[in-house]
Amino acid sequence: MKQLLYIFAGIGLMLFLITGTASAQEIQDSVSAQTLVAGNDTIDQEANSVDVKDIVFGHIGDSYEWHITNVGKTVVCIPLPVIVYSANSGWHAFLSSRLEENGGVYKGFYIAPSGSKYEGKIVERDADGNEVRPWDISITKITLALFINSAILLIIILSVAHWYRKREQGAYAPGGFVGFMEMFIMMVHDDIIKSCVGPKYKKFAPYLLTAFFFIFINNIMGLIPVFPGGANVTGNIAITMVLALFTFVIVNIFGTKHYWKDIFWPDVPWWLKVPVPMMPFIEFFGVFTKPFALMIRLFANMLSGHMAMLVLTCLIFISVGMGPAINGSLTVASVLFNIFMNLLEVLVAFIQAYVFTMLSAVFIGLAQEGGKESKKI
Repeated sequence: MKQLLYIFAGIGLMLFLITGTASAQEIQDSVSAQTLVAGNDTIDQEANSVDVKDIVFGHIGDSYEWHITNVGKTVVCIPLPVIVYSANSGWHAFLSSRLEENGGVYKGFYIAPSGSKYEGKIVERDADGNEVRPWDISITKITLALFINSAILLIIILSVAHWYRKREQGAYAPGGFVGFMEMFIMMVHDDIIKSCVGPKYKKFAPYLLTAFFFIFINNIMGLIPVFPGGANVTGNIAITMVLALFTFVIVNIFGTKHYWKDIFWPDVPWWLKVPVPMMPFIEFFGVFTKPFALMIRLFANMLSGHMAMLVLTCLIFISVGMGPAINGSLTVASVLFNIFMNLLEVLVAFIQAYVFTMLSAVFIGLAQEGGKESKKI
């Protein structure tokens, strides 16, 4: 475990060296984009104000393009495929850059403005002029990041598996990256899965290991503000909902008879079950609250960390017009707090993956308990 702490400390320092300059550059790009006004005479105190809400939610939210940086007045971004089905005109597929090239509207589709019911989403107008959403399966920023991070996870795991397939029986122990991954995998396997699930842990180990490393890789990649990192995948509630749904299905599909008996006829005094089934109702309600808690815990923790770091960085640019003394003081405070937050978020990235996997293992283990089954591991 001490080796893991040293490794995470190294990862944290490496991420800080990257994020220390890249985060500020990302905010500076956003500020520059807001202050590019036609004519030098319009650049005043009002023009130089920083829209913190736009910067923060622009970073943590989803979009139809992936903004990289600004080079002068040139915005460098990756346009992503927009794939929609309209009830009026059928299927359409085009790059998001088409919208900008055509004044924000392409083939009747446009991105809903701020204040709209569908703010930030592709919409169109129906025959009555009402704003409606087509069926949207576009490759957005979060979707692309999900593909990239999943590919990174597959490369890491398959490369380790390839090393073990090539190794002869009884050969030397692995070192370097393979040795680290073996230690990491065995820590999750023994300390979380084996101890929490119980005797039937082997059946569920593949899912729980996959869930842990999927969450961990996405958490770490979200802390790197330069492409292909920076997308807050696990801070998107749709992603955490699907992960929690997998746990929900596994718990209830593979639950034993004893598990279902404890839900509908728990071992409590009879007057808590009849004539008013109070305890069965509470137990049945708990079937749904457990995955809901998994979903919200991961989503809220990863979202709040990103928001805190962005707001702290924005202090530097907000205080520009307050004089050099205040701006200098807030800049130093912002940098110091960002150092702390970046190192803390590396730890949080591991803790949230650990907690999600551990709670999933506990829920699965509780659903596997039987009245007369032994608990040998």
